[in-house]
Amino acid sequence: MHVHASDSKLTESSSAKFFVKSDGSTIIQHRGMLKEHEISKIQRYIKNHYLEMYELWIESSPNGFFN
Repeated sequence: MHVHASDSKLTESSSAKFFVKSDGSTIIQHRGMLKEHEISKIQRYIKNHYLEMYELWIESSPNGFFN
């Protein structure tokens, strides 16, 4: 699963892209225009809520989140 985050427009060029691992940790593919403290805050949020995010993804996708 991946997550886009931005403090302005949610466009590919200005948003950060986080890939979420099965344990809730993240790999940042693109930092976008976010500052380091904003990225850290988003990573903490993802870590605390990744299971809920996966559950919502499962509900929305017939393929689950690993396919």
